[in-house]
Amino acid sequence: MALLDLAMQGLAVFGFILFFVLWLMHFMSIIYVRLHLHKKRPEVKQPFMQLAGVSLLKPLKGVDPNLISNLETFFTLDYPKFEILLCIQDQDDPAVDVCKKLLGKYPNVDARLFIGGKKVGINPKINNLMPGYEGAKYGLVWICDSGIRVKPDTLTDMTNQMTEKVGLVHGLPYVADRQGFAATLEQVYFGTSHPRSYISANVTGIKCVTGMSCLMRKDVLDQAGGLVAFAQYIAEDYFMAKAIADRGWKFSMATQVALQNSGSYSIGQFQSRMIRWTKLRINMLPGTVLEPVSECFLASLIIGWAAHYVFRYTVDHTGMRSLVDWAVTDYWLMTSPQGGPLCFSKLDFAVAWFIRESMAVQIFLSALWDPTISWRTGRYRLRCGGTAEEILDV
Repeated sequence: MALLDLAMQGLAVFGFILFFVLWLMHFMSIIYVRLHLHKKRPEVKQPFMQLAGVSLLKPLKGVDPNLISNLETFFTLDYPKFEILLCIQDQDDPAVDVCKKLLGKYPNVDARLFIGGKKVGINPKINNLMPGYEGAKYGLVWICDSGIRVKPDTLTDMTNQMTEKVGLVHGLPYVADRQGFAATLEQVYFGTSHPRSYISANVTGIKCVTGMSCLMRKDVLDQAGGLVAFAQYIAEDYFMAKAIADRGWKFSMATQVALQNSGSYSIGQFQSRMIRWTKLRINMLPGTVLEPVSECFLASLIIGWAAHYVFRYTVDHTGMRSLVDWAVTDYWLMTSPQGGPLCFSKLDFAVAWFIRESMAVQIFLSALWDPTISWRTGRYRLRCGGTAEEILDV
């Protein structure tokens, strides 16, 4: 009995610590995004014509309804010195025709098309980018996924963050306004749960970076072995960021979000993506096993029980209050990366938020169940530490 009482006391203490940590994360992320995102700088850190040259590496595979419009935003960047390096693995990929169309439409833009890739490891994105990386002529490289769209001043914003001690500039991932419930679900996730963890980690000094849009110093990457050094990993973005941090460089976040605008999306695709990301985190960071207790439903249950054990509040009342407060705070958080009014109603937000939170534990358990992932055209078995091996069909 004494042991059981001690265990319950320990769980109650854990519940109150969890309450403090999670709400601290909420308020840190809200304050940060409101102070930092979408802010027009009163002064330019560098004269416009003296901004550093940038080599944009664009990995492409396949087409979707938004590909050409997304790519075109890079051809219309308002920046004095940059090149676009379009990288496609297969000659027969329909993205080749899209690239050729844009190259013909913008002959004055310094842009080149690389077809064929170079096999240097198991990571298909790295293999695809290798010829472009080897041909890059500027000291800054900007690796940016195919589904991202930008504003004319996005690159100026990023290079202005690349100050003397900064080695990597990244954008907070968010999602453009699109039609349908699947789009709303994805947008709610990238406006609530994801930025809460992403921003809290970066504010507290934990290097948390996604590779959707990253501007990096090429000489620092070369010191780490170049792109080849990261071809053994599926989560190459994490290990590239780690290599830059290990060499003493700081990170900075752009004031503009990395705006995802894929034309192909569904609830199933979103769920598969979340499972894949969770599998990668589990294999790279053992602490990921605690992730479920940071999700709303389970955290509210634990906090509600702790309040009941100490103050004799009813679990259902405290838990429901926690859920409502969490949802309201998430809505408030989401308005900042959006940079304006949401494109859907508060009711749509509430439904999408509830469904996304309901999926969290199932996503985590699915990630634990199977250590293999499917990405692009390959299947991979993950190893502890972040490396992987390709599963070849016999």
